[in-house]
Amino acid sequence: MSNRPQAPRGTYDVLPDQAVARAGLEDAARRILEPAGYQRIETPTFEPTELFARGVGESTDIVQKEMYTFQDAGGRSLTLRPEGTAPVCRAYMEHGMRTLPQPVKLWYLGSYYRQEKPQAGRFRQFWQLGAEAIGSDDPAVDAETIALLHTLLGELEVRGLRLRLGSLGSLDARAEYRERLAAYLHANADRLSSEVRDRIDLNPLRAFDAKDPGTQEVMRGAPLLLDSLSAEDREHFDEVCARLRVAGIDWELDGTLVRGIDYYTRTIFEFTSDALGAQSGVAGGGRYDGLIELLGGPPTPGMGWAAGLERMLLAAGERPVPRPVTDLFVAHEDRGVEAFALAAEARAAGLAVQQELAGRSLKGQLKQADRAGARYVAIVGADGMQLRDMDSGEQEAVESAAAAVARVIKGRHST
Repeated sequence: MSNRPQAPRGTYDVLPDQAVARAGLEDAARRILEPAGYQRIETPTFEPTELFARGVGESTDIVQKEMYTFQDAGGRSLTLRPEGTAPVCRAYMEHGMRTLPQPVKLWYLGSYYRQEKPQAGRFRQFWQLGAEAIGSDDPAVDAETIALLHTLLGELEVRGLRLRLGSLGSLDARAEYRERLAAYLHANADRLSSEVRDRIDLNPLRAFDAKDPGTQEVMRGAPLLLDSLSAEDREHFDEVCARLRVAGIDWELDGTLVRGIDYYTRTIFEFTSDALGAQSGVAGGGRYDGLIELLGGPPTPGMGWAAGLERMLLAAGERPVPRPVTDLFVAHEDRGVEAFALAAEARAAGLAVQQELAGRSLKGQLKQADRAGARYVAIVGADGMQLRDMDSGEQEAVESAAAAVARVIKGRHST
């Protein structure tokens, strides 16, 4: 067995050919989100553990089972971020964004960490793209965030895309519903899994996500919050649905939809892909009108979503990988210094340049230039400099580096 170091289980390396697709996804997100007013934000990789314990919820699987938590040298409890919304809300409060025109619209892309069983497209270190709109309770915010994510997933050609939509109601309505649901679960406790039974009073809504057949049978008869929304919550949800309808977005109404995080209120949603099998979730989110208050701030509404990069790329259609653009490959025959000077001058002129770095023969250098997709090859030798057009095969002498650069620029503009 090899004793060479390997990546930890549940993590992975992003190799160069994979990085192209990821960069394309990031570019698509930027093109879709920024014209709609979303600005890029980045938060630290680790945060105070309390941020997630209070924000995500003590009763969630994330906090109870999945967080990477450690003490630093000063004895402070820190956690590698398992999700992105609570850190963005912390930054919103810390940097006084409440004084900006509301809603403040932010998007982010980064790595996140959860100790869960690695599966296809699900890793212990994973990457998420997210968007948050903080400071408005208008149902148009809900609809816009969902519509922008729908546009992104459509551009990526995610296969078998489906949108599940529901509502958890306001915090007060949800609290009343939790009591009714908990009473129903206690009455049927002997038919529930031990895990669900132990968490009835902590978080009864999580029973809707249970995989145990007995629990699933019980939940088929459970009361649904969607059936008992307040008039105000129903009006908000209807307004969201009306806007999605006029945007041409189809959805499935799901009264059993819950999210694995406690801060959600009112609108919740999930995009799934039939191409991913049983673990079909690609992206999801919802409204979190009580989160900032829970974190010590004033009452502040918010709405957002997160999408897993790995899941999106798995579900996306095959996309052509663009061939790298190389304007000039600089080859040489024992003239390394002169060749290096030419490469530097060509790069200063804005050309995409590669140069010989491995001591190949001239024949090998020309093969490497072809692999690099070079339009031109400059061959620097004892008798001067030659410039070869790789498309036509024609080769001509050039008197200087400046002349070679000018010729390549002229050729690039003529194509």
